[in-house]
Amino acid sequence: MSRKVFTVIGMVVLLAWSCGSNKVPVSVSENAVVQKADGTLSLDVDKATCYSDNVNPASNTAEWNVIVSKPGTFRVWLSSATKDTTKLSYSNSVKLSLSDKFLEVNPVCDKVILNSGDVSLPYYRADSYMGSLYISEPGEYSIQLISEKVMPKEAVQSEPSASDDTRLMSVILTPLTR
Repeated sequence: MSRKVFTVIGMVVLLAWSCGSNKVPVSVSENAVVQKADGTLSLDVDKATCYSDNVNPASNTAEWNVIVSKPGTFRVWLSSATKDTTKLSYSNSVKLSLSDKFLEVNPVCDKVILNSGDVSLPYYRADSYMGSLYISEPGEYSIQLISEKVMPKEAVQSEPSASDDTRLMSVILTPLTR
């Protein structure tokens, strides 16, 4: 009798162990941005891979690899540091792409974030709504943002005029809820 009980317990332990070890290892890019527990993706320009074009700054690009664990529909916001919330002074439209999805907008101040820890006076944080994106499956994605306001951190520090009156800080994707 005890031999049968021992055999049954052994088989249950073996079954539980084998079910838990079926996970396929996921390869994640070293600098990938991981989705927060609330579903938000915060993409800081300072942490992006940036490409600058001195001849045509309108094609400056910031790129992020993101890990989406909770797919769905997301609102896309641009976050800027600005001295004048009535005019963000973007010369060209801002373009965002994710896979085959594309958003383009001329940023305006849709909401001012008071007492934001992201900026200090004389700057204010101004968020601009770009639109919404649908991500159907979990996985790793590449997001690109094209704007003359994309400046590598080194360029902003070496050229104070590069920061101007408005500076692009981040892209924020917030999940829509029902």
